Amino acid sequence: MLSACNDSKPKHSKYTRTDTYSAGEISFAADESFSPIINEEVKVFEATYREAILHPIYTDEYAAMEMLLNDSVCLVFASRDYTEKELKGLKAIGGAPVSMPIGYDGLSLIVNKSNTDTCITVNDIRRILSGEVSKWKEVYPNSKQGDIEVVFDNKNSSTVRWCVDSILNGKPINSPNIYAVKTSAEVINYVEQHANSIGIIGSNWLNDKRDTTNVTFKKNIQVMSVSRMDTATPMNSWKPYQYYLYNGNYPLIRTIYALCTDPIHGLPWGFTQFVSSPKGQLIIFRSSLLPYRGDLTVREVNVSK
Repeated sequence: MLSACNDSKPKHSKYTRTDTYSAGEISFAADESFSPIINEEVKVFEATYREAILHPIYTDEYAAMEMLLNDSVCLVFASRDYTEKELKGLKAIGGAPVSMPIGYDGLSLIVNKSNTDTCITVNDIRRILSGEVSKWKEVYPNSKQGDIEVVFDNKNSSTVRWCVDSILNGKPINSPNIYAVKTSAEVINYVEQHANSIGIIGSNWLNDKRDTTNVTFKKNIQVMSVSRMDTATPMNSWKPYQYYLYNGNYPLIRTIYALCTDPIHGLPWGFTQFVSSPKGQLIIFRSSLLPYRGDLTVREVNVSK
């Protein structure tokens, strides 16, 4: 049976749930920007536990949290923790809310291959999103790109919320040329086709799967380097590589959370524990993100010509 948490019988009763820690069938929700890594986790989990079937529902962060708060699912992957109000509401309906950080993601800026301006400051990002500047030449005086088109994956996504909270300090996005498509893949496609656009997506959408070292980004777009300084240069700007997430050089870092409300510790809880286990964390590491837990080894190398 497809197990859910919104049965007409008493909430979370052991008689309405047939799933166990490693068997059964459940649905859970996740922000669409995390779908590449969640798909990998599901694939390995189901291969490990052959009696488990997981159905990820990829949507925007707002809708995912609504599903959790309405008791439609018992697990959500998002880029934020519970609020105090949410914790109180979940406990009131018999949930057992647990927040588990599982990794770190770099919020990435991508531009068209024809755009030669690929270093940007956090302050210039703020100026663009706030509407203070609307043309590329206002940021780069020698640019010939015209109006800046800002493209997000979804108007209710974790990407939009993070930009409002962490870059604009709670103020609304006010860019005159802002677009919201439906998925991260559509953001990449839009940037490929529009020379004056800038897309904002999660870094796990960027790595070239053919390179297992996770140091090659997709060839059909350019990934911008971001600086905390007043002026961005190649020497003080960083791309969202794993190591620059690890040492904090990359300034646009967000935490990925597994938010679980499963009091019987069934399949939602089992998958949450798997993602945070050494095997689940290794999957995150190999996907170009930074795992929350793990014994990471950093090596210094000298390159000579």
